[in-house]
Amino acid sequence: MIDYKSLGLSEEDLKVIYKWMDLGRKIDERLWLLNRAGKIPFVVSGQGQEATQIGMAYALEEGDITAPYYRDLAFVTYMGISAYDTFLSAFGKKDDVNSGGKQMPSHFSSRAKNILSQSSPVATQIPHAVGAALALKMDGKKKIATATVGEGSSNQGDFHEGLNFAGVHKLPFVCVIINNKYAISVPDSLQYAAEKLSDRALGYGIHGEQVDGNNPLAMYKAMKEARERAISGQGSTLIEAVTSRMTAHSSDDDDQYRTKEEREALKKADCNEKFKKELLSAGIIDDAWLAEIEAEHKDIINKATKAAEDAPYPSVEEAYAFVYEEGSLN
Repeated sequence: MIDYKSLGLSEEDLKVIYKWMDLGRKIDERLWLLNRAGKIPFVVSGQGQEATQIGMAYALEEGDITAPYYRDLAFVTYMGISAYDTFLSAFGKKDDVNSGGKQMPSHFSSRAKNILSQSSPVATQIPHAVGAALALKMDGKKKIATATVGEGSSNQGDFHEGLNFAGVHKLPFVCVIINNKYAISVPDSLQYAAEKLSDRALGYGIHGEQVDGNNPLAMYKAMKEARERAISGQGSTLIEAVTSRMTAHSSDDDDQYRTKEEREALKKADCNEKFKKELLSAGIIDDAWLAEIEAEHKDIINKATKAAEDAPYPSVEEAYAFVYEEGSLN
């Protein structure tokens, strides 16, 4: 385990980090159960990426602006999107905080939590977040904007345009590439020829580094340092977090492009299990504490599931809201 004390963290911090990793995982697992039961139409999972997500989130400060991508369930849960909010979105209910039940699940959005609205085309959130970073700089605020993308998104034009602009203008922006080695079914060997995606930072004149995305403390350290550089006027950072995707691309994908052995190996490398074992070995947590957390999270998820399932759907008339300008044609 990384020397957490050198990062300014305490044993209590490590317990909090694990709790959020576990809650994100448990919400994710419930979504799959609901999908397989025929109650919700679609799931896109973040299982295996919780260490990256919570390590990153834990280094952010109030007032920072984030532009997550569709696998960032644990991240947005930490940022304030509750289990109930997530299930409302999954069921397509009226009070869904992301879109009022109109958008696909996992398209996160919350003005109150500084989470920028997300669209389905990948990498489009990068120019949005870079624009937010420009606004923060112009306003003289000691805050940053972040965007996360999968490694497949790093080959999109929006990625280049956003990073290039951020580099030229030395913006307080951090882009995190969550490299789980597959863009749907396309392996990394067919996506890019570079040894490290973080090396692309050199072309933008910004700091770049590759980190172990399965280690929440490594991710925390990288994001904390990136944030400090950003608010001190040293410009943007590109972080490549190497991690894994434990599930199929989505609930509509059979995952047959990966061998059974490869899928089993990913389960053995589960970041949540790895971090839990490290905390147990260090005597920071014990089985009684884990049982308490398990019961707490089960209660949260059961109550949130029922409340969301019982919540009303949008009315037919609401389908037209925010589509056309309201008013008279005369």
